[in-house]
Amino acid sequence: MARNPDEKFLIREISSSCNIPRKFLENILLELKRAGILGSRAGKGGGYFLRRSTRDVNLAEVVRLFDGAIAAVPCATYKYYEPCNECQDEETCSIRHAFLQVRNATVDMLKKDTLELLVKQEKKLNRKRKR
Repeated sequence: MARNPDEKFLIREISSSCNIPRKFLENILLELKRAGILGSRAGKGGGYFLRRSTRDVNLAEVVRLFDGAIAAVPCATYKYYEPCNECQDEETCSIRHAFLQVRNATVDMLKKDTLELLVKQEKKLNRKRKR
């Protein structure tokens, strides 16, 4: 969809071209629709389409949507915080501090990677491959 953001796509077309089981794909598309990334229109000329610009959708948003927390430990998450049972004092816990740095760096990288940049990167990689 990001390759052709002005088009509408049918589930069967996406399923076939991306080799994704239809039922699994339906769940993915519904989650993306609930998040406001996709829209859909029923009937003739309908299908799924991007509701937002490809430069406005980043990987951090998509990863959180499907995988939840980005951090490896619950005390270092942003939206899914949970205290650790083993931790005596979060403020002085060097393990939590280390994982906060990893989480912050990961989120920064994922936020920079938009659908627009992924499409450009794919084109660049395909050109290199054809050489």
